[in-house]
This record gives sequence, C-alpha cells and structure tokens, in this order.
Amino acid sequence: MELAYYSDYAVRLVNTEEPARNKDSLTSVEAVRELFGAASQMARRATDADVTRFRSVRGRLRAVFTAADEGDHTGAVDLLNSLLLEFPVSPQISGHDYLDEEGRPRWHMHLADHPSNATAGFAAIAAMGLAFHLTEFGADRLGLCQAAPCRNAYLDTSTNRSRRYCSDRCATRANVAAYRARKRLEAEAERTGLTADSSQEATAPTDR
Repeated sequence: MELAYYSDYAVRLVNTEEPARNKDSLTSVEAVRELFGAASQMARRATDADVTRFRSVRGRLRAVFTAADEGDHTGAVDLLNSLLLEFPVSPQISGHDYLDEEGRPRWHMHLADHPSNATAGFAAIAAMGLAFHLTEFGADRLGLCQAAPCRNAYLDTSTNRSRRYCSDRCATRANVAAYRARKRLEAEAERTGLTADSSQEATAPTDR
C-alpha cells in the first residue's frame, strides 16, 4: 500500500465534523469503525471509549489543517510532529495482494497496525500519511474549504496549487454565490446611477 494513501485517513477523520453547521457524525463506535473500513483489523478492536479519543485526535488534526490554511506552515509542522511523537508507527515492507506479471510480490511500504487501541492505530496512520503528503508537496497543499459555511479539509494535488474547495459541489456553490453577488452589485450600481441622474435632473435650473 502506498504511503501517500494514508493521508486520506486524516481528511476522513477531520471531515466527520462540520463546526459551522454544528454537525458531528462521529457519535458511535460504528462511526469509528467506518473510518477504518470493514476489512481493517483495527476496526474490529474499536470500542465505545474510542469515540471520545477519536474526537480529541480529530481536533488536533484540524488544527494542523487550520494552521496550514492560514499560512502558518511552521505551526502546522509543529502540531503534526507532536502527533507523530505521541502516535509512532511501525513501517514494514509488504508484498501481499500485489504481484507483478511474473507472479513476484510488488514490494511496498506498509504501516503495521498493532497498537494498544484503535485510536492510537488510526492516529499513527493519519499523522504519518499527512506527514508524507506535507513533505512531498508542501504545507500549502493542506487546506480548508473556502465555500462558507463548509470548512472541510482537503489535500491539494492540483498541478498549479489552485484548489480552494473540498469538492466540485462546493466549488459550484461558491461560483454561483459569487456570480449572484456580482449581479447584485451591478444592479445596485445601476440603480444608484439612475437615481443620481434623476436627482440631478430634478435639481437642475430651468431655462426661462
């Protein structure tokens, strides 16, 4: 499994909460298990206690995205390093399920999942995946959606570092809102201009 894949763990966890909308889908052990995926051994080890622990890690991961989004790249790295120290990983070389044309294993790096509890396992993978993404592409590639009130996290993989929204839906919504705002300003400017012209005509001296 490619290490870059693990960065999505952080995004999935952060986006279980929408603070501006007062929504939180991380409310049960089932929700915790869904974050891992049904096939994960760690998912089966999750308990009710992990709900609270997951929320704590989620807040710290969101802080990383927030710092990066605000341009505080050093702060983002410091926050991420604290997670890496608290939740270390066990990298291993693996070749299972991936064979080349000659039937030989396609060796790749894999993060072993044998922590003390489900939260520690997920946090270790999420933090390490995010660290690989940050060091490979830069801290400015970690962002929060600019389509208010959405503030979902995203990883910018665009070629020109142009991503500003978490999804096509939010991008469309933001573009529509911007278009309507421009139309309102144009209409207001036109109305104000007409009013000014009418006022000038009303106050202009009359030829006698």
